[in-house]
Amino acid sequence: MASRTPASAPGRRREELRDFLRTRRARLTPADVGMPDGGRRRTPGLRREEVAVLAGVGVSWYTWLEQGRDIKVSGDVLDAIARTLRLDRAEREHLYLLAGLNPPQAEAGPAVPITPELRRVLDAWSPRPAYVRDRHWNFVAINDAAREVFGYGDTDHNCLVTYFTNVRYRSMNTHWAAAAPDDVARFRADAARYPDDPEFDRIIEDLLTVSPEFAELWPRHEVSGGGQAVKGIRHPDAGELVFEGTLLPLADRPGHALVLHNPRPGTGTQERLERLMARRALAAAG
Repeated sequence: MASRTPASAPGRRREELRDFLRTRRARLTPADVGMPDGGRRRTPGLRREEVAVLAGVGVSWYTWLEQGRDIKVSGDVLDAIARTLRLDRAEREHLYLLAGLNPPQAEAGPAVPITPELRRVLDAWSPRPAYVRDRHWNFVAINDAAREVFGYGDTDHNCLVTYFTNVRYRSMNTHWAAAAPDDVARFRADAARYPDDPEFDRIIEDLLTVSPEFAELWPRHEVSGGGQAVKGIRHPDAGELVFEGTLLPLADRPGHALVLHNPRPGTGTQERLERLMARRALAAAG
């Protein structure tokens, strides 16, 4: 028996697109989209012609799309098809990817209190530092370990602003000068995702005014998409602490991210951190 030649990546993607569109179409009835039934159907769901009409595209073009032919598509057309097929946000993104387009940036909502479940994640991460930030790098929630270890106070509302203006944080951060360019580069990359958001401009203008270091770094136009970093802290009570930071985007909260800090192995950070937080817990209980 002759072996089957594996499909190329574009070929597999077109096959996935064909099957995806067929199954989304099959789950809808004419009544779901406000069309007359038209009698018995050989196969369940909407016909290709009906999807094309409802989406405002040519029947032949939609047929070629569903057949997986190599044709050009646009975001506007994919959005029309997504609305017609009643796709949810995840399905719409999947449609874009199968069609070979980058999905539109998810609309980021305003910073709102985190859910109890996410709050429990932050608390369970203690004695290790963790926090949630929004797309502007504003703190949404911080656990007690992050406040204690990094020196975040009640006046600290934004990661980047704190980095360049909090004297205590800067004096404790042993990697401050080395990490500053990358922090600025990552903020620029994030700001570029929301070109019409004036809040990024406000933060940038404020920092250009008050921080000579930021004013020197920002014009370099460097960008970085890294989600991991090393942070060194010289804590007045615990001594040298070194953390590996990991940023995890929150899929159900567009623009928000969970930032977790883990003690770096071989640095003694875990032991010193546990002693520090145990002393703070005893002091709070007393």
